[in-house]
Amino acid sequence: MKLKKNPSELRSAIAAQRPYFVQAAWFSLFASLLILAPSGYMLEVYDRVVNSRSHTTLAMLTLLVLCAFVLMEVLEWVRAEVMHEAAMAFDRRMSPRVFAAIFDANLKRMSGGTAQPMNDLRTVRDFLFSPVLLAMMEAPVSLVFLLLVFAISPVLGWSTVVAAMLQTGVGWLNERGTQPPLSAANRSAIAAQQYADSSLRNAQVIEAMGMLRNVHRRWIARQREFLGLQAKASDSGGYYQALSKFLQNTVSSMLLGLGAWLLLRNELNGGAAYMIVGSIVGGRVLAPLVQIVAQWQAVVNARDAYARLDSLLEVVPQHPTGMALPAPLGRVQVENLIAGAPGAQVAILKGLSFALQAGEVLAVVGASASGKTTLARLLMGIWPAQSGKVRLDGADVHTWNKTELGPHVGYLPQGVELFDGSVAENIARFGEVDQAKVEAAARAVGLHEFILALPKGYDSPVGREGAMLSGGQRQRVALARAIYGKPAFVVLDEPNSSLDEQGDAALAGAISQLSAGGTTFVLMTHRSSVLGVSDKMLVLRDGQAQMFGPRDDVLKALSEAAAKARQPAATMAPSAA
Repeated sequence: MKLKKNPSELRSAIAAQRPYFVQAAWFSLFASLLILAPSGYMLEVYDRVVNSRSHTTLAMLTLLVLCAFVLMEVLEWVRAEVMHEAAMAFDRRMSPRVFAAIFDANLKRMSGGTAQPMNDLRTVRDFLFSPVLLAMMEAPVSLVFLLLVFAISPVLGWSTVVAAMLQTGVGWLNERGTQPPLSAANRSAIAAQQYADSSLRNAQVIEAMGMLRNVHRRWIARQREFLGLQAKASDSGGYYQALSKFLQNTVSSMLLGLGAWLLLRNELNGGAAYMIVGSIVGGRVLAPLVQIVAQWQAVVNARDAYARLDSLLEVVPQHPTGMALPAPLGRVQVENLIAGAPGAQVAILKGLSFALQAGEVLAVVGASASGKTTLARLLMGIWPAQSGKVRLDGADVHTWNKTELGPHVGYLPQGVELFDGSVAENIARFGEVDQAKVEAAARAVGLHEFILALPKGYDSPVGREGAMLSGGQRQRVALARAIYGKPAFVVLDEPNSSLDEQGDAALAGAISQLSAGGTTFVLMTHRSSVLGVSDKMLVLRDGQAQMFGPRDDVLKALSEAAAKARQPAATMAPSAA
């Protein structure tokens, strides 16, 4: 027995707007029926006004048809507002989820970790109140018009059916002709935009090394590919749009001529006036199809955006809401950890195990590519482990709700990132600014006096990516952010890479002060200046623990190993002489 697959998140979110769709469909029905008002007005003028020659009758009929026009426009406006509200409700439901999915995809180094899914969400949202979707809602009313044409004459009715089938065929050919190049153009446009964004992020390197011309040439190649595919799709779509409009105009005239022929044979129901009515109503049968063909590019764009978005949400599932855990105290346990970059099969950390008690400071040393940064990301729960666990007070850090855990941990990555906002907002992690805690964190890293000297003090903007500050100042602000609120567990990846001697001293003082209060620290470092405040040391080599234990014991073992390594060289020197 085949199990029924549950609808996707995106499909469920659209289905949740069904009440809006039903309301809009009813408004479409009544607004579309009012399109018959001009035909009814014409019939009454011919029948009543011309025969009675009554000015009053003409005035009343004119007033009625004007009221019908006003009502039709009001209904169409209300329908558009209903669909716009549906789009906004869809956006309110999905935008937090899509943002979180982009964030997770970026952490896992997946293809969806860019701004493109937000553009796709906007495309799907805008489609919900686009003219083409409203035209689709009017399509069922075409059946009512078709029945009216059949009532006037079955010959006119079947002729309209044939025309509708031809119009549908044009739409199918339009899909086949425009969808492949248009989808390829969309992919090419995304690639060109991502390349441009990457170039802007590295503008300083490009300018300094004279790479602008080469980078621009590569971007132009991508842009020309996109424009060529778009032009191909536009040419194909324009041809079918013209064919669709030609068919609609031809059908209206054909029905008029056919109605006249039937009238001459006394086979037209209703008389001469219905010859014109049949032509008008028959043309209205095809009107939604013509509009859909004309707006088909919007359909393809929305469909491609929906597919990309649906795929992202499927591969990046929503985090389950688990039971709230108590605030951690800072006990860390790493159990047989095997891990690498997300999506990579090669392990960087290989069977790593160690434990720390609350308030202990661990210094992790090792050569480049030994796995220090990977370990930092695993300790923070940013990357998943292939095998093994990182536990904080017994709970798996990776599965711990980061919104809940965040205030109790601190992290300084190797590449310091500040965000556009004030100094205080960056230190307070863009939550509610507790000025006392902000100042305490700034004082701990020796930044308080510098901040007070800024034009607006703690309210001074740092600029985009912290551009208003020097490298050392950015690193100190990031350090203050990491220790804001005296977290229970802090991981610092190369925390003194941009610091001078004064900054080194402030960093060591902050670590000593907080660890004395129970904060557990893990420091990834190449420099010996912070070893004095560490309790334990871990020496990594090729992703494995070469040594682990109390700092002094590890330093002694390293010294003895270095001395033994020098002895063969010393004994060989005389014989070589």
